[in-house]
Parts: sequence; structure tokens; C-alpha cells
Amino acid sequence: MTEQSAAQIEARRTIMRTLFGTMVTQAVGVAARWELADAIGDGEAAAADLARVYDIPEERLNRLLRVLACLGLCVERTPGRYALTEAGYLLRKDNPNSLLDLTRLLTHQTMQEAWLHLETSMRTGRPAFDDVFGTPVFTYLGERPELSALFNSAMSQRTKGDGVAATLPQRYDFGRFSRVTDVGGGDGTLLTTILKHHPSLRGVVFDTPEGVAQASKTVEAAELTDRCEIAAGDFFEAVPGGSDLLLIKSVLHNWDDERSTTILRHCRAAMPDDGRLLIIEPVLPDTVDPGGAAFEDPYLSDLNMMVLIGGRERTRGDFERICAGAGLAVTDLIELPAHVDFAVVEAKPV
Repeated sequence: MTEQSAAQIEARRTIMRTLFGTMVTQAVGVAARWELADAIGDGEAAAADLARVYDIPEERLNRLLRVLACLGLCVERTPGRYALTEAGYLLRKDNPNSLLDLTRLLTHQTMQEAWLHLETSMRTGRPAFDDVFGTPVFTYLGERPELSALFNSAMSQRTKGDGVAATLPQRYDFGRFSRVTDVGGGDGTLLTTILKHHPSLRGVVFDTPEGVAQASKTVEAAELTDRCEIAAGDFFEAVPGGSDLLLIKSVLHNWDDERSTTILRHCRAAMPDDGRLLIIEPVLPDTVDPGGAAFEDPYLSDLNMMVLIGGRERTRGDFERICAGAGLAVTDLIELPAHVDFAVVEAKPV
């Protein structure tokens, strides 16, 4: 039998890692739902003690913990004793940069079931979610308050964790504007961070009633009730006016080009002629650099948008095209730090 080369061995490992991807997702999902990282705590935890917490046999829990250790979420320093890694600490509830709810959302049975029908979306161009559950994803969420709250919390964690809220206020000149509207601003995490960095700026969080359900708590916690309003509505119908700067983060990738252009037209209608719009999303390069993006971003996100809602990630050229259809011209592309998966596309009225 011919000995395999290093390249052949690595090629096989690449395929095997991808084949086990679903299993990895489920293992991490169980750990997130059980809040296992919180149970492990700051030091070491014995599998036997953790097993009593969850009322399952030690041997069975230890098998899950070994998988998590192989994934780099914890380490087994001595047999049956585990401590969190920095990555595992991101699944702690008390971590200010926690990704626990984002993990819960993406590993939720509802999201995973839609992904089982990726081939349907590939062949039809329709969101598989609609076919599986008989309703669009945001309608489905709106009818399930607990899942909707998880979605909002997950999006907030993504905004904090992806570094946009921490880096954007220093990367863009907000001081030349007087009022900013965050279109699809959710719970207000991004806007309140910007307002705290720019005391002369006033703002509006605009989203659906479900989307802004938690915004008042965020605004109150930031002590910005005197400078930040909350408005509920539908950006497919209109966007509130009165601001010389509009933000729209992680919204357009939810929609196809036609509906994205509709949203942008309403943004344009709400802007003064000297206003600006900041689109904050991943921006795909024109060609794939295999080592240039994390495994899960942004190309899997592109498929995720297709499966769940019929949206997509875009290149700069794609943004220029949909902006042009809405009476806007792209004026700049601002790269955020390498660890941030987003860029800022600035556009102005034409």
C-alpha cells in the first residue's frame, strides 16, 4: 500500500472535519442550553460534581466534556477535571462579551431544521425556512415571544462581540452630524454606544415593535433617555425623518436585492440632501481567499441568509448596484479591524 503524502493526509482531515460539523454544532448547543460553562465556573470542575448538577451519569457527561475539550472550549488538566478556556468563557452568562444566546439561537432546533433543507433553497431560490415552517422567519419569531427575545439578545451579543460597537465610534467622524437614526436598531446596543462616545449627538432607535421591545432597557441602562428616542414601525413602509445620519447594520443581508432596494429608497426619502447613510455589514471580496476569512464567516453566513430568509451577503459592487437603484451613491468603504467581520459602506444621496 502506497504511503500517503502530507498533503493527502491533510486533505482527508479537511473532509472529515466538515463531515463532523453538524455533530460539533449539536454538542456545543447542548453545552449552551445547559449553561455548562457557568457550571464549570472560574476554576476546575470535576465531571462527577457536574454530573450531579445535571442528574445524569458521570460517564455520560464526561464524554460530552471530552468533546468540548477537543474543540478548545475547555481543558482536561487531570482525568475527569475540566477548566474553561478563553473560548469556553464566551459561553458564560456573566461574560460581558458573552456569545451564549447567539450560540443558543444558531443551534436551536428551529434554525437547524431549516438548514436540513439547504438543497431546497439552492434549487428554488426560496428560503427553506418558509417551506419547512409555512411562514417567514420574522413572522414565526413574532408569534413566539421567548424565541423572539432570544433572537434579539443574540443580535445584541453579536453586535458587542463582533467589535462593531467598540470600534465604529473611533473609525468614523460622527461629530459632524446632529442626529442619527439606527434603522433596524434592535435593542439599541450600537446606537447607545455611539451616543456615549459623542455627547452632542442625539439618536433614534427604529425597528419593528418586536425588534425594539428591549430597547428602552438598554437606553435607560446607558442613562441616555434624554438623547435617545425609540420608534416602532416597518422600514418596508417608511423610515422616520429628521436625522442627518442613518445607520443600518445587519439588515440588508436579510433581504434579496429588490426588497433591500426598497429599504434603501425609504432611507433616502428620510435623509436630507447632505445626509449620509452607513451600511454596516460583511463585504465579500470579489474572489474567495481561503485563508482570509474565519470558517464560519462570511460565506456560511451568506448561505444562512438564503436558507432562513432569502437574503445574502454582498460585495462592494453589489452594494453600489442596490444603492444606485435607491438614489444613493457609495462614497467610501471603511474597513474595520481584522477581528471584526464587518465593514462600513458610506453612501450619500445623488
